[in-house]
Amino acid sequence: MTASPFLPGRRALLAASAGLLAMPRRSHAATWPEAQVTIVAPFTAGGPVDVLARAVAMGIQAATSQTVIVDNRVGAQGNIGIDFARRAKPDGNTLLIVPAGNLTINPTLMSNLPYDVERDFAPISLLATAPNVIVCPASLPVRNFQELLAFAKQQTDGVTYASPGVGSQLHLAGELLAQKAGISMLHVPYKGSSHAVADAISGQVQLLFSNLPAVLSAIQGGQLRALALTTATRSETAPEIPTLAEEGIEGIDITSWYGLLAPKQTPQPVQAAIFERIRAVLHAPDTLQMLKAQGLALVEESQADFAQRIRQETATWAEVIRERHIEAGL
Repeated sequence: MTASPFLPGRRALLAASAGLLAMPRRSHAATWPEAQVTIVAPFTAGGPVDVLARAVAMGIQAATSQTVIVDNRVGAQGNIGIDFARRAKPDGNTLLIVPAGNLTINPTLMSNLPYDVERDFAPISLLATAPNVIVCPASLPVRNFQELLAFAKQQTDGVTYASPGVGSQLHLAGELLAQKAGISMLHVPYKGSSHAVADAISGQVQLLFSNLPAVLSAIQGGQLRALALTTATRSETAPEIPTLAEEGIEGIDITSWYGLLAPKQTPQPVQAAIFERIRAVLHAPDTLQMLKAQGLALVEESQADFAQRIRQETATWAEVIRERHIEAGL
């Protein structure tokens, strides 16, 4: 695990912090934080969770002069860091940033989780969303999604597709696509995105389901070919990529998202103060520009709406997991 103050060096984040210095403090937010803050990012440095954690850390520190530490407490598909945050003192000084799957999929998929989302955490804020995309190596003889379907139907054993792990949103997106498109697909799970992206580029797997930020540079560099988005609408970051619905595959709308939580017993006034401060950080123009550059988008959502999102998606994914007989560890 790595615990360190946020590290300068990302120009976009530095610019965001400069803009935040002049921002007025709101009533609740003026009371928080009153001590050092630790933001737990339970995944390795460089990914969307880490980027968001450092953006939030820099924004809070710039606006309040309090020290903010990003703790990359990795392991067990994020569960080590999540459990650490669960056991932290509920005073608002330890926060957690996680992707959707840890909150809405793992509770159904994994029977021995060290945490219960509703019992152990207070949802504070939806931070950002990212479209998911289906890509293939540039060497695969398909140029678009329709050619992929034709190619897949010609393969006796179907096509291989990678995802960041069993039970991830992107694994389940592949399962839904295979079902709806009537094609055979063999899932190749990875422990995170980086190795999956590398093997897709090298042609070790024929398809990769990924969030757009993780593969955007490889798409732009011609190493990977984008075939379709799994979201309902096109992305402002890469508007040339069609959606699955545009390609004739209806009923798949899967968006990656990242949220901020606090230990459950954190007092409500403190939760409200954190929410106000975080929304101010995210609305800074340079932070918005940084999010866009990373393929991320800010979505307005209240604490209550964020909690409802978690409940609804948990129910949705539980049904998919049961219908497709998906088990952890496959």
